[in-house]
Amino acid sequence: MSVRTPGRNIPAAGGVGRRPPGGFGGGGEDNTPFVQAMVAAWAIPELRRRIAFIFAMFGVYVFGLHIPLPGVNPQALSRVFGGGGGGILNLVDVFSGGALRKVTIFAMGIIPYINASIIMQLLTFAIPQWQELAKEGESGRKRIAQYTRYLTAGLALAQAIGLVFYLRHSGVIAASFLIGLTTVLTLVAGTAFLMWIGELITEKGIGNGVSLIIFCGIMVRLPAQTYGVYQGVVGGTVAPWQALLLVVAFFATVIGVIFVQLGQRKIPIQHVRKIVGNKMTQGGTSYLPFRVASAGVIPIIFALSIQLLPLTFAQFVPQTSRAGIILNELANWFSPGKNPITGLVYAAIIVFFTYFYTAVTVNVEDITDQLRKYGSYIPGIRPGKPTMEYLDRVLTRITLAGALFLALIALLQYWIPAITNTMGANQFTLVGGTSLLIVVGVALDTMQAIEAQLLMRNYEGFIR
Repeated sequence: MSVRTPGRNIPAAGGVGRRPPGGFGGGGEDNTPFVQAMVAAWAIPELRRRIAFIFAMFGVYVFGLHIPLPGVNPQALSRVFGGGGGGILNLVDVFSGGALRKVTIFAMGIIPYINASIIMQLLTFAIPQWQELAKEGESGRKRIAQYTRYLTAGLALAQAIGLVFYLRHSGVIAASFLIGLTTVLTLVAGTAFLMWIGELITEKGIGNGVSLIIFCGIMVRLPAQTYGVYQGVVGGTVAPWQALLLVVAFFATVIGVIFVQLGQRKIPIQHVRKIVGNKMTQGGTSYLPFRVASAGVIPIIFALSIQLLPLTFAQFVPQTSRAGIILNELANWFSPGKNPITGLVYAAIIVFFTYFYTAVTVNVEDITDQLRKYGSYIPGIRPGKPTMEYLDRVLTRITLAGALFLALIALLQYWIPAITNTMGANQFTLVGGTSLLIVVGVALDTMQAIEAQLLMRNYEGFIR
């Protein structure tokens, strides 16, 4: 879920570490590039330890997902989440691996850390002193990471208190000060523990640890959802054509997400010759990659949070009061997927936040200054302001394509259940929306991280 700022010169792939005939496994077997690369990764002791460490941390996380908090009323909890209720809590439940729905020790998941990271990114862009801090290298990044941890603890405490008050109001937990205090401390400790595990995976594993934790939380629910659809088909509540539609929509969405996630606009960059001491360095050509979906899943999270605010507020007031009735009516009309108008509003909010977040994280002016500083230029474009205007125009166009795709993916999670219109099929929530986007994005990032490790050891990766 991280955003990479374009600006690095990435050399063209190819010609590095060609495999000998017969693959890594020997015997001349013609395996797929993915299988060959995984066999090669597992054969390297260091990579084997890193991969094994990731799975060990996954085991710890899954174990914690099944440790419930004491004093939970299952009947009241079922009423809160039944029928798609829960407002914004359903979004939190996606990132917590279903722990919120069961009110376990990891009920808040890693959401406070994600929010803290987004806030720190925005503050780093807005505060000049923090911009300079981010440019100090490793020491600056460590200080920003420490600030992010402090902010995570504060947000986790605030969210835990709000969640406990909500659960007490809904009758899920008893109205006892000691139980409430214990629940708050346990929830905050659970989030801090997940943040620590994420940092350990980043340090000792492969890829971004926080993203892998979210990936694990989503995938751990996949077997139960698949079995629920199977039971629906066997029991007759789900027609075979509806199950087939789910499968087709799932694979079509995966292909689309992969295509957009890997999509780049490569702007050619010409480097001039320089005299360094008594030597002249040869100029060359590289390219500046602009990703189509540089904002990732964050615009969907922002948009969904805004549109679910009325429904969330409605659950904190008595349902029979005038305010409760008004908020419920507004929530029913304003929730995504209720009617075409709210769908268009939802899509428009996603497009807006995609442009906003891209503008915050991708600094075209800074990229232009870096090109001019190192004596590089875009062929056919004058350095300075014309280059900045050209890059801004290109970024605006490709961001529109990425924003429209994100809006389509987000609406699929409402369109597919409306088409299937069956309880069993609606349990398969991985089609469309934030879940599938995160799963595919994290999988691609992890594969690229493994590929980078293999290329360092003269092996060819499996993303070509």
